[in-house]
Amino acid sequence: MAKSDITGARRKIANKVSHSNIKTKRWQFPNLQERRLFVPELGRFVRLTLSMRDLRSVDKIGLSAFAAQHGLDLSRL
Repeated sequence: MAKSDITGARRKIANKVSHSNIKTKRWQFPNLQERRLFVPELGRFVRLTLSMRDLRSVDKIGLSAFAAQHGLDLSRL
């Protein structure tokens, strides 16, 4: 199953509600993208699968800080 490498975001279950208010189960998938990001502390690129919400946070606070918040060691990737 597809999931984010840092936050672990994966599909969620939801209800599809018709016009007649009949509810059927369906999946909501996160917008996962594979990106090659540069880590200045390591001096190399790291390939990660991230949700777009994660990528916006990485742009805001930096990859190393974001990974540290979520307990991920980038040197093992």
